[in-house]
Amino acid sequence: MEINTKTQLCGLLGNPVEHSLSPAIHNAAFQKLGLNFVYLAFKVVDLDGAMRGIRALGNLRGFSVTIPHKVAVIPLLDEVETTAKHIGAVNTIVVEDGKLTGYNTDASGALRALRDGVGSLKNQRVVMLGSGGAARAIAFALTTSPERPELTILGVDERERRGLVADLRKKTDRRVEDGPITEEELRRHLKDAQILLHCTPVGMAPAVDESCVPAGLLGPHLTVMDIVYTPSETRLLREAKAAGCRTIHGIEMFLNQAVAQFELWTGQAAPADVMRRVLESRFA
Repeated sequence: MEINTKTQLCGLLGNPVEHSLSPAIHNAAFQKLGLNFVYLAFKVVDLDGAMRGIRALGNLRGFSVTIPHKVAVIPLLDEVETTAKHIGAVNTIVVEDGKLTGYNTDASGALRALRDGVGSLKNQRVVMLGSGGAARAIAFALTTSPERPELTILGVDERERRGLVADLRKKTDRRVEDGPITEEELRRHLKDAQILLHCTPVGMAPAVDESCVPAGLLGPHLTVMDIVYTPSETRLLREAKAAGCRTIHGIEMFLNQAVAQFELWTGQAAPADVMRRVLESRFA
């Protein structure tokens, strides 16, 4: 597609951005559908200035938002979708007639990956490890979903974990159990769970030989999803597969959050197969 005066610009706002796979994914999708869009990555140090620039320029359609701006961008927007508001973080901006609206597709992306892997989440018991930004998004997605799965959160940082649980109880009508990530707590909760969701950095490159979960606690009754996507198969997923678990790789959440962004910006169904091929080629 030729870039011209009618080309719509989407982009990434973050720091750093050099490692991002988002430009490759989104530009391949735009090209596949013949859309006059382009996606660029912007290293943003001055977020206030960047947002003023977005308001001042035409032909801008939307942005991905990544570290360290997911929280700081909220007061600079005109509107924030309810789930993103509860989460307290935005990873997507849609520009519509000068109005900037924030969304969190990390939440919807994780939920779609889970549903693709296990079907309905109704009557499912979910144990989530971690209480940081990604865990927060997924926890709100789970507690506000119509299937109403049971949720237990185990985390390392007690203050962060208790803060998340307090927010969930305050902003939703759900009771959420919590505790530390210890072998005793894992053993107690995993025996009755159907889904284990790993949302900590443990196992991420370069520390690829680590796992939060002793292999002996894994079994065929569990579906294990790891949101870490570098490496594409973590130690946790390798051991889960060996124990007979169904596994869901981190690439699924990453792909689905990008698909949701694409659809918010374009109003068209994303060519998810093309986006998946681009992602998989980077991890081959």
